[in-house]
Amino acid sequence: MAGHSKWHNIQKTKGAQDAKRAKIFSKIAREIIVAVKEGGADPDNNSRLAAVITKARAANMPNDNIKRTIEKALGSGDSSNFENITYEGYGPCGVAVIVETMTDNRNRTASEMRHYFDKYGGKMGTTGCVSWSFDKKGVIIIGNEDGSLDEDTVMMDVLEAGATDMEIDEECFEVYTEPEDFQSVVDALDKSGYSFLSAQVEMIPQTYVKLENEEDIKNMQKMLDMFEDNDDVKDVWYNWEND
Repeated sequence: MAGHSKWHNIQKTKGAQDAKRAKIFSKIAREIIVAVKEGGADPDNNSRLAAVITKARAANMPNDNIKRTIEKALGSGDSSNFENITYEGYGPCGVAVIVETMTDNRNRTASEMRHYFDKYGGKMGTTGCVSWSFDKKGVIIIGNEDGSLDEDTVMMDVLEAGATDMEIDEECFEVYTEPEDFQSVVDALDKSGYSFLSAQVEMIPQTYVKLENEEDIKNMQKMLDMFEDNDDVKDVWYNWEND
C-alpha cells in the first residue's frame, strides 16, 4: 500500500469538511434512506446499512441523526428511485478520476459530471477506462494524534480482527481489509475500543500522478471541489498525489 496516505488528505481537507458538514451529513442521510428501503432497518441483517452507519459515525454524524434518518426511511412516502452510477474520466495531465453518485435523475447527473470534467481540462471517459488501475479495499483510519496507542498492540488487534495490512503514520494507523471483510473488521476494532477518523470501502490507486504546473493543480482542485459540492456525488477517488 506504499504511497497511499489518506490521513494527509484528511488533514488538508478537515477545515473544508467542517464547513461542509451539513452537506456531508445530508449525503450520508440519503445513503442511509436508500439502504433502509432496499434492505431494512436492521444493520445486522443489512450489510449496506451497516457500512453506511460506520461511515456516518466516522464522519461524526450524531447517533440521534442516524436514528432519526432510519426512522424517516421506515415511514417515508418518498417514491424517488435512486440508483448508483459511477463515472470515470481524466483530470489535467491524465489524472485518473472515479466519481460515485447516487441519483434520481440519470440524465441530469451525467450532464453535470461531463461538464465538470470538461470545464477544468479533463475528459469523461467510458466505464472501466480508469477503474482497472485502482484496487477496492476497506480503509479504516485509527487516530493516534496524542501518541497514546502502542504500535505492537494495535498491530496485533488489527491482524486478529482480520485486516490484511496496516501502515503507521505519525498521527494515525491506516488499516486495510478486503471489501468483504470490512464490516467484520470494523466491528471487531470497535469492540476493542478504537475510534475511527474514517472508515469505508475505497478505490485505492495502484500508481500516482504528480502535477507540477500550478495551473493544472488549481484546475484539478477546482474539479474536485465541483464534484464534492454536487448533492448527487457520494465519493470521488483519484490518483493525484497531492501530499
